[in-house]
Amino acid sequence: MKTDKEEKIKEKKEENLNRNKAQPHEQLELFAPEEKAVRKTGPVKKDAGKTLSAAKDVQERARQKTNREERKKTRKETLRWKGAIFKAQEEPAPETESQGDRVQNPPVKVTFFPEKDTLILNLVKNGAASPVADLYLHRQALGLLLSPGFEVLLSVKAARDIQLLDYQLATVSHVLKHLRGRALLCDEVGLGKTIEAGLIMMEYLMRGLARRVLVLTPPSLVEQWRLEMQTKFNLDFVPYDAPLFKSTPRPWVNFSYIIASLDTAKREPHRDMVLEPVYDLVIVDEAHHLKKQKTQAYQLVSQLKKKYMLLLTATPVENDLEELFNLITLLQPGQLETASSFKRKYITRGDTLKPKNIEELKKLVREVMVRNRRSETGVITAKRHAEVVEVAFSPEEAAFYQRLTSFVRGHYAQETGKISGRVNQFVLKTLQREVGSSIESVLPTLEKMALGENHPLSLRRVLHGLAEQAKRVPRRAKVEVLVRLLKKIPAKVVVFTCFVETMHFLAALLEKEGFKVAKLAGGMRRTEKEAQVLAFAGEARVLVSTETGSEGRNLQFCNVIVNYDLPWNPMRIEQRIGRLHRLGQVRDVYIYNLSAAGTVEASMLELLDAKINMFQLVVGELDLILGNLQGKRNFEDIIMDIWAGAADEASLHAGLEDLGERLSAAKKQYLAVKEIDERLLGELLPVND
Repeated sequence: MKTDKEEKIKEKKEENLNRNKAQPHEQLELFAPEEKAVRKTGPVKKDAGKTLSAAKDVQERARQKTNREERKKTRKETLRWKGAIFKAQEEPAPETESQGDRVQNPPVKVTFFPEKDTLILNLVKNGAASPVADLYLHRQALGLLLSPGFEVLLSVKAARDIQLLDYQLATVSHVLKHLRGRALLCDEVGLGKTIEAGLIMMEYLMRGLARRVLVLTPPSLVEQWRLEMQTKFNLDFVPYDAPLFKSTPRPWVNFSYIIASLDTAKREPHRDMVLEPVYDLVIVDEAHHLKKQKTQAYQLVSQLKKKYMLLLTATPVENDLEELFNLITLLQPGQLETASSFKRKYITRGDTLKPKNIEELKKLVREVMVRNRRSETGVITAKRHAEVVEVAFSPEEAAFYQRLTSFVRGHYAQETGKISGRVNQFVLKTLQREVGSSIESVLPTLEKMALGENHPLSLRRVLHGLAEQAKRVPRRAKVEVLVRLLKKIPAKVVVFTCFVETMHFLAALLEKEGFKVAKLAGGMRRTEKEAQVLAFAGEARVLVSTETGSEGRNLQFCNVIVNYDLPWNPMRIEQRIGRLHRLGQVRDVYIYNLSAAGTVEASMLELLDAKINMFQLVVGELDLILGNLQGKRNFEDIIMDIWAGAADEASLHAGLEDLGERLSAAKKQYLAVKEIDERLLGELLPVND
């Protein structure tokens, strides 16, 4: 007669056999070890001690054997599963049936393994589960197993509003596969080193290989980098000078994406805070500023804790080959051995710019450097044509402009950021810029200042008088010239201005003149901007835009620009032109600059055009030239100091002439360095290699 325990085992066996018959996959034994022992040995008799002991031994051996079999089966299933994944990756995708433009994918077969689930649950129930850390490690391994290699670039789909070119994709792939994320990107000026660096960054971020990114740039490029990362890669980098950054405790640690000025980061109290975190990726733009090992900038970058690093510069060598050694040593210490051995092996005695043992040096340089040349890529073939359109102020406009300029000069102090005569220097600069744009722009500022209780009564009366004089100006000479110019141009035109008030004024007036107008300003929502761009691409013939309004917008379907006013920062002028003169532009671009005699803008325009031929420079060259000016001051501040500090026309002319000579010298220096790099890198990285 069978015991109750034997009956239960029999029922369990029949139940599992029936379940397994219903499943199409292999069967698993789900009996507990002691059940197997009973099944093999029969019921245990209570009065047979030796038999009981032997049964226990058999039972223990059966349990151990069962565990071994279960582990072997689990490993076998895991290997079979992984093999299926590898096979799926290696096999070509099944052909699909095409119906016109529609593609029908074959159905996906999904198979479930409830026995495996039961096995896993039993292991967990019996306390045989692995630690949680193993689970996360297993997940990470599966993620890496399933993600494609660097042959497939994930960043291509993540990038927005970018026309990616073959040489850029080849550069990204080469850096990832062969240079291991440490590279010197030395493309010629204007070929998109920023885009290449952004794509490499996205590859590491999307694959989970990087989380913290630090971008170090010259001060003038911080905002440009922030904008590029936001509009092209949808990443919100925090600038080091943003209020949010300054108000956050330990910001260098607490923010994952940071853009900072190298000049600021290298100095205390920032330096120690910058060095505290561990960065996955560090990007240094204009990396030729790191050419000297003993500088604070070089020491900072060398001490940063980082996994990957990209150094961007079109001119890695300026004075001698040791500068190239310093940059490469930052990326790969020991790549070129020591400074003394590098000098002995690879620099010709008596000529620090002439390499020797070129074949060996070529091989070493290729392991860290990439350089694309304009002649190989043919990126932008459209030319630029710039023209100055003279504007003669009406007597009332000229009188108001001169009176406001006298007010600014009388209250301006040379000490940056100080207050002189109870008017802040920044406000004075704003007034001077606004009056150069339009009366509609400067008038609200004057009225607000005239009502300000923090100003003495005498100053408020002067400000009120200036506001009243502005209201009495009957004509707008620049507007009249603009209307005549637009009527002569049969194509679509973008009219740029620095100020929102001027933008609204021009849009309303041009509509009255019969033009269909679209407009862009920084305060608009994204959907509003998109609607305005669509309108301009459609029926609207004129787009009136501020610089911030057009940021991130590709307007290359238009090829005519009118600068109604001019920013005092030449880089802003270059960015305006870059909205149209960019990849995808197939027509020459025409630039009309409205210029009223006797204004700051007219003086600056003449200076930039005469001394450095600004409008004919290749994209990116202007920044390199301005970077060669002595000192770290903003170009706007230099202009304001000359303009507001001039006692008379003679001193103004002398100040502008001196700045012009400095600009000419800066351009000559840039061209000399450019020639050196083209010759030197032409030897080390020849075109046909």
